[in-house]
Amino acid sequence: MRAIRGLWRWRRNPLRRATDLAEAWVALAALVLIVVAAPLIGSLVGAAAQDSLQRSVRQQQHDRHLVLATVVRRLGGAPVEPDPDATSVHDTRSRVLADWTAPDGTRQEGPVLTTLKSPHKGDHFDVWTDRQGVVTARPLDAATATTHAVLAGFGAALLAAGVVESGRRTIVWRMVRRRYARWDQAWDRAGPDWGKAGTGS
Repeated sequence: MRAIRGLWRWRRNPLRRATDLAEAWVALAALVLIVVAAPLIGSLVGAAAQDSLQRSVRQQQHDRHLVLATVVRRLGGAPVEPDPDATSVHDTRSRVLADWTAPDGTRQEGPVLTTLKSPHKGDHFDVWTDRQGVVTARPLDAATATTHAVLAGFGAALLAAGVVESGRRTIVWRMVRRRYARWDQAWDRAGPDWGKAGTGS
């Protein structure tokens, strides 16, 4: 709105300089880009991220399997930090030696993390594995993927708006510097006559 008011104010003003009008046009162009281009870029980036992430969700849900593991024995060491993808950030994880049957039917055994509060031999818990039975992270769910895509879209829109605004400020800064340089040159030309008798001052 300020850009539009600036253009209207300088439209027929006798004190208008070319740089004043140029600054107003630059501000208007930046406003249009921020209002139109930034949301468009954000929506395109968000849509591309959503498409890519949903493909990853489908691939992970196809490749990863939830299997039942059995505790063989508890392994020493302090509890491990919670998994950021876990349902609760207050879950503490313990290292145990466990065995499980892989989706391909082979028997597997190895150290894994469990959310069991006090794991004992024979306790059962779920673990995510790939097709060969190698322990992996749980697959990404569709809702989380959508949240990431929306955040990516918002981030891209904000970044685009920031780039446009930075460009506008840079252009105006250069205009102002050029204007000051011209003023300095004009003052330098008039300066030697300051205060002299008979110079018309």
